[in-house]
Amino acid sequence: MSPRRKNRGCGFFQGSYPITPASDILHELSQYKDFGVTTFQAEDEIAAVTSAIGAAYGGALAITTTSGPGMALKTEAIGLAVAVEIPLVICDIQRGGPSTGLPTKTEQADLLQALYGRNSEAPIPIVAPATPSDCFWAALEACRIAVKYMVPVIILSDGYLANGAEPWKIPNIEDIPEFPVTFATEKNSPNAYLPYKRNPDTLARPWAVPGTAGLEHRIGGLEKQDVTGNINYEPLNHEHMVRIRAAKVAAIAQDIPDIVPAGDDHGDLLIVAWGSTHGAITAAVNAQRAAGRKIGHVHLRHLNPLPANLGDVIKRYKQVLVPELNMGQLLWVLRAKYLVDAIGLNKIQGRPFKQSELEQKIEELLGV
Repeated sequence: MSPRRKNRGCGFFQGSYPITPASDILHELSQYKDFGVTTFQAEDEIAAVTSAIGAAYGGALAITTTSGPGMALKTEAIGLAVAVEIPLVICDIQRGGPSTGLPTKTEQADLLQALYGRNSEAPIPIVAPATPSDCFWAALEACRIAVKYMVPVIILSDGYLANGAEPWKIPNIEDIPEFPVTFATEKNSPNAYLPYKRNPDTLARPWAVPGTAGLEHRIGGLEKQDVTGNINYEPLNHEHMVRIRAAKVAAIAQDIPDIVPAGDDHGDLLIVAWGSTHGAITAAVNAQRAAGRKIGHVHLRHLNPLPANLGDVIKRYKQVLVPELNMGQLLWVLRAKYLVDAIGLNKIQGRPFKQSELEQKIEELLGV
């Protein structure tokens, strides 16, 4: 790798088009121009994401915010971010769909879109907050991953979290983990700068700010030649680049801590969930455990890649229940990946789960 200099930070850019329920992020960040935050209200969703891609190429930590319909419009450009490998954070604040759907109602139905909603092989890390205050930490985690691995990252929030509130103690700056931002400053080979010469631990490529003397390089959506970044159509090179981009996303698992179930660490039932279902599930599990049932609860923050020990944890329980505000998207992933006969509890009404709905399903499964 080329010599690099550590910076105190980089610029922060948001390029977004207003859409419910994500617009408040743009409203809020527009107040912080004095703190180095640049916001841009674009004319449409495509302009929003491509402006953020341009800002990231220019050396800024860039975000774009939207909901499900906007994710559909951003799809091709997000694929570009995958190909050029830049630190872009995409916030999808989910709402009911499809199409315009239910703008003011909550849903969790964009998981498969986030996982697979791009042409060809274009894996992206996914982070999901569980509570309104957890949105801060999820956003921080997404930014850390984006910068460390030079990869676009999706945050999957939803309307219930976006419109919710809870007491939150503002953390001390010293307590917030740092993630260093580094830029290439010199050539990383005797005669040239190689934009896809990778860090062996993270597989991240170097980040060169345009205008840095000697680091001129090509970038764009056509397939890259390994290391040089030149346009290349060779079959084996294409396969190599596809596989190494996937391997980079998979390598993020080394930074994901092992999950520890809440409640019982083995027993009759494990509940696996994600996102804003956290509160209702926690209340239901506590009530059922107080009644003597052996239940564990795993709430996933990282949805791609999944925690490395999730499969082993699942094996410690007799049954697995996956409550979701969709028709069973995480359920589908868990069944495919772990070959577990998990059971779904699905609600698609634009409303969150009630504790009573979850307890009724738990008692049904446990034969109470």
